[in-house]
Amino acid sequence: MDTNTIIIYSACIITILIVGKIFLFPIKKILKLIINSIFGGIIIYVINFFGTVFNFHIGLNIVTSVFVGILGIPGVILLIIIQAFIGWIW
Repeated sequence: MDTNTIIIYSACIITILIVGKIFLFPIKKILKLIINSIFGGIIIYVINFFGTVFNFHIGLNIVTSVFVGILGIPGVILLIIIQAFIGWIW
């Protein structure tokens, strides 16, 4: 192998590593959002399970799951407050 071939291979490997690093960061964020949304859906399901005693229900859909996935526990509390307020008005 001559020197030019080694330089070209090294440059290609470095470019692949840089491009991989650039695309890996958003994939980690998206994966974290998906996992948190799944846990958010589970939390809403548990709230609905125990809320049936008090006639309390939060809609379990993709919007509420992602909302809880992004905000976490404060998102759950905010959904409970919003649902209680809407239930009080209606």
